[in-house]
Amino acid sequence: MERQILHVDVNNAFLSWTAVYMLKNGYHTDIRKIPSIIGGDEERRSGIVLAKSPIAKKFGIVTGEPIYFARKKCNKLEVFPVNFEVFNKYSNDLFKLLSEYTDKIERFSIDECFLDLTHYLRGRKLIDVAYEINKRVEKELKFTVNVGVSSNKLLAKMASDFEKPNKVHTLYEYEIEDKMWPLPVSELFMIGRKTVPKLYNLGIKTIGDLAKLDKDFLIKRFGKFGIMMWNYANGIDDSEVEERKEDPKSIGNSVTLPKDVNSIEELEKIVLALCEQVSFRLRKHNLIANTVNVQLRTKDFKDYSHQKQLKFSTSSTKEILETAKEILKEMYKNEPIRLVGVRADNLEDKNEVQLSIFKNDEKQDKIDSVLDNIKTKYGYNSITRAGKLDVENIVKGKEKKNQL
Repeated sequence: MERQILHVDVNNAFLSWTAVYMLKNGYHTDIRKIPSIIGGDEERRSGIVLAKSPIAKKFGIVTGEPIYFARKKCNKLEVFPVNFEVFNKYSNDLFKLLSEYTDKIERFSIDECFLDLTHYLRGRKLIDVAYEINKRVEKELKFTVNVGVSSNKLLAKMASDFEKPNKVHTLYEYEIEDKMWPLPVSELFMIGRKTVPKLYNLGIKTIGDLAKLDKDFLIKRFGKFGIMMWNYANGIDDSEVEERKEDPKSIGNSVTLPKDVNSIEELEKIVLALCEQVSFRLRKHNLIANTVNVQLRTKDFKDYSHQKQLKFSTSSTKEILETAKEILKEMYKNEPIRLVGVRADNLEDKNEVQLSIFKNDEKQDKIDSVLDNIKTKYGYNSITRAGKLDVENIVKGKEKKNQL
């Protein structure tokens, strides 16, 4: 099965996050739209440019140069301090949003993540999920991201570095020759500044030049690093997305619908699909939930979110679904809905909770376990509950055909 990988990279993270924070706290100007930089202490040698606005870039200001020289290039330059507390907050907000899509998520740096959605697409296309993430981040978090779409981590990361900002790009194996090979060899992932001159001296100017070179020649010149360079130039990367190890504080899934839904019956089918995936993820982490939360967003972007305590701590799909449907019926106001979300909160490790506190339905546990094993072995969509059969059409915006 071909892997389904995304790389999400925040555009101009430090400056964007500072801008969002300042606007939220009453600052009068969006610093992304003026000549501005994020920099260190000007009174010390650490006073260098860490991030710059697009307008500052037009003045020739570059990352890494002393703020003293940057001010000489633009006398109206605004300088704002580094605030890692703010950066960590927005990095965590992004991670939380991305965690709604998959458990296999790797925080590669403070402003970029890899996602493996191979078993989490629920019948959707990877490119559609990429565009959804791109739009949700801008709408909900107020900054923008580039999203790279591919079948491995390397190509997804290379794709996210294409034209910026706020773009979605694909880079599949069949696109390498046209999209990646013409790029300067310096743009290939893991090629450092010291290596570029050595490659230039060998007549290797583009990634394509490197890809077409004899592998044994590169091994003689660069050893194991030569193998890696040749593999990367040819789009070869078998590394796995390194799934987070810590237990999540909550587990949720949501879906933005291509067409507004105003039927409680269709909303219940979507809630079923979301509850099935949430409970699957709970059992995967050996966690049980105490609370269920349902979120609805109307076509006018009004958000409603209600929660209810479960009768017993559980990871059972049946129990979580029943509670989620109760919440849905209580909160739904017959408005057209564009987004539905289900989240399990107040999580605990199943092994650390006394049996008397949570419901232990052996029959239901066996059913869930069998379904989980099939999904794990053959793919998440290999088996489904009967009530979920129409969900793919709803999510994709297809009209239901009359059935005889």
